[in-house]
Amino acid sequence: MTQTAAITAAITTLTDAETRFNLVRIENEQFFPEWSEDLPEITEAEKTSLDVLRRRYLYHRAEGDLLEGTVMLLVVSPLLALAGFYDPPFKNKAESSVELVLNDGEEILRGRIDVLVLQNQFWAIVLESKKTTLSVWSALPQALAYLVANPHPHQPAFGMVTNGDDILFIKLQQGDTSQYNLSRVFAMFSSAKELYTVLQILKRIGQVI
Repeated sequence: MTQTAAITAAITTLTDAETRFNLVRIENEQFFPEWSEDLPEITEAEKTSLDVLRRRYLYHRAEGDLLEGTVMLLVVSPLLALAGFYDPPFKNKAESSVELVLNDGEEILRGRIDVLVLQNQFWAIVLESKKTTLSVWSALPQALAYLVANPHPHQPAFGMVTNGDDILFIKLQQGDTSQYNLSRVFAMFSSAKELYTVLQILKRIGQVI
């Protein structure tokens, strides 16, 4: 009998994700160079926009923890816009449904992605935002599950996980044993340069796909 469960309930730890989807982390810089090599320059105008974004976020953050919707509004949406993901040739869907069939059809996992950016029907970036009281690592298992659901598994899939305070990038390549790796964590509180690099990485990923 087929069992159906929510991804958020079934995949709660990194071990869950690695075991269920036969994932292994490849800690090799050559596997995921897109977050650290050949990053495009950004303009002074883009830096100014990022400075405003950061000041605005820190202003609201000083009042206390921010919920997911606020993080989306203050951080994720402006970053996507600056990176060009709202413009041709990219197309995006919000709250996109995902379904994974496991164990020869005996188990189905379902979930909804916060933001899904597509180019010619290829998944480009998945963003799982979490309210600021949660670590970005808490969103990693579900983000990996969503990346595995890429309907074009021969293409690498990229992800970005953020709770507002911190930002983490993911790359996943599917195969008999699927492989993934992570960037370092970029901290919004540290300096404006952290956000400059985040935009450079988003632009670089846009170039790759």
